[in-house]
Amino acid sequence: MTTRAVQQSSTSSQERLYTTDIPARLDRLPWTRFHTLLVFALGITWLLDGLEVTLAGAVSGALKSSPALAMSNTDIGLAGAAYIAGAVIGALFFGWLTDRLGRRKLFFITLFLYIGATAATAFAWDLWSFLLLRFLTGAGIGGEYTAINSTIQEFTPARYRGWVDLTINGTFWLGAALGAIGAVYLLDPAIAGGDLGWRLCFGIGAVLGLLIMLMRLWIPESPRWLMIHDQPDEAERIVASIERQYRARGIDLPPLQAPPLRLRARHNTPLAEVMRTLFVTHRRRAWVGLTLLSAQAFFYNAIFFTYALVLTDFYGVPAAKVGWYILPFALGNFCGPLLLGRLFDVIGRRVMISATYLISGALLAFSGYLFEQQLIDVTQQTLAWMVIFFFASAAASSAYLTVAETFPLEIRALAIAVFYAFGTALGGLIGPTLFGALIESGERANVLVGYLIGAALMVIAGLTQALWGVAAERRSLEEVAKPLSQVNDR
Repeated sequence: MTTRAVQQSSTSSQERLYTTDIPARLDRLPWTRFHTLLVFALGITWLLDGLEVTLAGAVSGALKSSPALAMSNTDIGLAGAAYIAGAVIGALFFGWLTDRLGRRKLFFITLFLYIGATAATAFAWDLWSFLLLRFLTGAGIGGEYTAINSTIQEFTPARYRGWVDLTINGTFWLGAALGAIGAVYLLDPAIAGGDLGWRLCFGIGAVLGLLIMLMRLWIPESPRWLMIHDQPDEAERIVASIERQYRARGIDLPPLQAPPLRLRARHNTPLAEVMRTLFVTHRRRAWVGLTLLSAQAFFYNAIFFTYALVLTDFYGVPAAKVGWYILPFALGNFCGPLLLGRLFDVIGRRVMISATYLISGALLAFSGYLFEQQLIDVTQQTLAWMVIFFFASAAASSAYLTVAETFPLEIRALAIAVFYAFGTALGGLIGPTLFGALIESGERANVLVGYLIGAALMVIAGLTQALWGVAAERRSLEEVAKPLSQVNDR
C-alpha cells in the first residue's frame, strides 16, 4: 500500500504544505518496457547531436570546395564554434524555461527548433547564413540536453541511474556513425557529391527529428517536476497509472525504502535563490561540475570538430573517405559508456569518474607525442583515438550525470544549463577555433600543443573529482540534494 500525495493546508499557494511519497515510488520500480521506451524516445537526442557534430567534420572537405561557401580551415573551426555558441545560449534559455514550464513542453519546443534549423542548413547560400543556421541548430540541441537530462534522471530508479545516463550519452556515437556513413555515400560523386552531397547530409537530421517527435507523444510530464510545482494530484495520477501497468502484468512492487517528503508549494524559484544555491550552498559541487564539463568540452570539441582536417591535411585522406575513419572512432566512444557504465553504480562515482578522466588525459598526451614525431600512420592514429575515447566517452558522459544528480530538483534543468554553458563556453568555443588555427599552420608541433592542453585539462578534472566528487550512486535524487521546497521535520 502506498501513501498518496496529501494536501495539508490551503491558506495560499505559497503556504500550502503537502506530503508525498512519489520519489520513493519511482525509485522502487523494477526496470521494464516502460523505462526502455522512455529512455529510447528521449535519449535519442544524443544521437542527433552526434550526427550534427560528425557531419560538420565529415563534410568539411566538401564545404571547403563548395562554390557557395568556399570555407577555409579556420572557417570550419568557426562553424564548430557557432554550433557550440548556439548550444550554450540555447541551454541557458531553455534550461530556465524547463524548470519554470515543465520538462515535457520543452523537449518538444527544442526538438522543433532543431528540426527547422538543420533542415534550413541544407539551403545555406553563403558562409554567414551557414554560421547562423549552425548556431540555431546548436541552440535546439543545447535546450534538448537540459530538458532531456532532467526528465531521464527524474524517471530512472536510483540503482540504475549511472549506467542508464552513461549509456544514453554514449548513443551520441551511434549518431556519429550514422553521420559518417551518410557522408561517405552522399559525398560520393556517383551518388550525389559536390555541393548537393553536403546539403543532403544535413537533411538526415531533420528526417530523424520528425520521427523522434512522434515517438515522444506518449511521454508524460515528470511527476517529480509536478510534485514541486504545486501539482501533486497530477503527479499522483501519473505515478498511479505507471504502477497499474506493473500490477496488470503481475509484477509485485517492493516496499518503499524512503520516508515521504513534506513540501511547501511553489510555482517557480527566484533567480537569486538559484544563484545562491549553485554558488554558495553547493559551491564545491559547482566547482566539480564546471571543471568536469569544461575539460571534456575542450577535449571533445577541439579534437572531434577538426578530426577530418587532421586526416586530410596530415595523412592525405580524401575528403570523401573521412567517414570510414570515423566509424571505429565512434565504436570506441559508444562501447566505453556501455561497458564501463555499470561500474559507476557498483564501484562508485568518485573512483570511476576520476579514473576515466586521468586515463584519457594520459593517453592523449602519449598519442599526441607519437603524432608529432610521425611514428604512427593513419590506421594507427585511428586506433589510438579509438582507445583514448573508449575512456573519454565514459568520462564525458559522467560529467553530465554529475551536474544532473547533485543539485536540487527545483533548479535541476537550469543547473545542467549553467554548467554546460560555462563548461562549453570555456572548452567548446575555444577548442575548435584554436585547433582550426593550429592545423592551418601545417605544423605537427603546433597541433601537439593543443593535444597537451586537452590532456592537462582532463588530468586536472580527474584530480578535482577525486578530491571533492559526490558519492551519488544508488541514492535517491532527493537524498543526494535536498529539494529547496522541502520542509524540515521538527
